[in-house]
Amino acid sequence: MSLIEQKFARLSTDNAPGQEVRQRAEGLDALLKGDTLPGTPVDFSHGDVNESAFAPTPGSLEAFVAGVESGGEQAYTEYRGRADLRARVAEHLGRFTGSPVSGSDELIITPGTQGALFLSIASTVAPGDKVAIVRPDYFANRKLVEFIGGEIVPIEMDYLNNADRAGLDLGQLESAFKAGVKTFLFSNPNNPAGVVYSKDEIGQIAALANQYRATVIVDQLYSRLRYAGVEYTHLRAAGIDPGNVITIMGPSKTESLSGYRLGVAFGAPKLLDRMEKLQAIVSLRAPGYCQAVLRTWFEEPESYMEERIQQHQAIRDDLLRVLRSVEGLAARTPQAGSYLFPRLPKLTVSPQDFVRILRRQAGVTVTPGTEFSPDTGDSFRLNFSQNHAAALHAIERTVELIARYRA
Repeated sequence: MSLIEQKFARLSTDNAPGQEVRQRAEGLDALLKGDTLPGTPVDFSHGDVNESAFAPTPGSLEAFVAGVESGGEQAYTEYRGRADLRARVAEHLGRFTGSPVSGSDELIITPGTQGALFLSIASTVAPGDKVAIVRPDYFANRKLVEFIGGEIVPIEMDYLNNADRAGLDLGQLESAFKAGVKTFLFSNPNNPAGVVYSKDEIGQIAALANQYRATVIVDQLYSRLRYAGVEYTHLRAAGIDPGNVITIMGPSKTESLSGYRLGVAFGAPKLLDRMEKLQAIVSLRAPGYCQAVLRTWFEEPESYMEERIQQHQAIRDDLLRVLRSVEGLAARTPQAGSYLFPRLPKLTVSPQDFVRILRRQAGVTVTPGTEFSPDTGDSFRLNFSQNHAAALHAIERTVELIARYRA
């Protein structure tokens, strides 16, 4: 296999959200036990944005239509995004994170947070550079760094055995910086485990980045969807050198606006300049008409976010109750976001085969744990931003299959 073939082979999208048709069932016949379980198919690989689950925020369609009607001025914005929209979003983000944001030189609108992630990594990492990445963490982090040619330095996170913190190994992170790591990449809340970094952890990350002059890219996509009593500390407001941090956010998940492909990155102006140059040749800009939907972000109806958080928390708690009835299954309660990351008990089939069996016999699609770390192959991730009743029934079928395939 040539180098270019190897490079793209590592970008496998077979288990990416929305790619469930690629989770093939070939070779499973000899492993199958019992009948197919009846029930509505549920795809836990991504959130449900239909009316029966979590529809897009009120006013989003109207804002999009207004963008279309405004014509060329909205269709052909600056590469960073329309200036008045950037100023509006920057004001909201400054208040939300506790540190001012300049819409003119510290923020860029991107084609989804995935676009922001690509631009951020490509603007900070060169071939051969060492990059610290948490295990487990968002699957694209590792793949993008490898594609660009960076060398990954793993940082372990013991998320199952820490009740009041994420469980990041800060000693390992400092050792990585000492060994030459100049970029640290992580999500907060963590995707897939849903844990939130404590104030102390964020403070130490900021101090270490300052001491070793490292750049930190933090994905805060789910930072609005936080459950009761959870304290959240924004890295950019924790004393980190503002010239060495990029924060990524967007309205795609909590607000169910994923179809509009909108994200933002904000932080160090020198890095934002690079990101603009790269976006200019990759995608030109975030979708022009869609940018207008950002007028609804942080401007939802009163009590909207509170109600949405309560709805998610109710689903989370019901699913955890069912999962924890399984002897030997481990699952930490997510502090934010809409992900569960349970660890399976011993089965008679491999966890990878169980994921495929689950889809074939129960109509339940989940993402295998190997997408997030080579150390979490016995886990799977599910996005519980779903119709409550359908999600609960799907988890009950999942538990039934776990019992069927127990070792």
